[in-house]
Amino acid sequence: MGGVSLPHDGDHVERVKKLALFIAEREGGDIEIIRIAAELHDIARGEENHAIRGAEIARKILEERGYSEDFVERVCHCIEAHSFSGGIKPKTLEAKILSDADKLDAIGLIGVARAFMYSGEKGRDIKSTLNHFEEKLLNLRNLMYTNTARKIAEIRHKKLESFYLEILSELDMGDLDDS
Repeated sequence: MGGVSLPHDGDHVERVKKLALFIAEREGGDIEIIRIAAELHDIARGEENHAIRGAEIARKILEERGYSEDFVERVCHCIEAHSFSGGIKPKTLEAKILSDADKLDAIGLIGVARAFMYSGEKGRDIKSTLNHFEEKLLNLRNLMYTNTARKIAEIRHKKLESFYLEILSELDMGDLDDS
């Protein structure tokens, strides 16, 4: 297929932007930085270290559009620090908000759908997908930076965990015990 995978497509970007703006309304932060960073956060998806590469691409775009150096750097830091696996800690409120919004889109029932879409693209089986739940998705609620995101994460985590436990039960045929 090449390019952006379906779980990281425009719908994902729009959800992250809505979540980020929702969090920003409650937590503060520069709305314009958050909006633009959310719109551009996955611009290099599919490339190795997409967060770093995305910041590089965003920097060029924003400089060409005439944004100030400070604005560009703040947006680029958000993009560099949004990735769960990128290893860059968010230093600003805006970066924390974008990181939270991106993680929130990976949990809950949307997170379940995205995980299986991604696994389908990569040819992974159900057990491999459930390993991803154990290694990453079920841990995300504990990695939120803002109070607003922590509240949303609790709700979404319960749905994710419920699905996970139910599918494990079906795989073990535990749902047949009382048939």
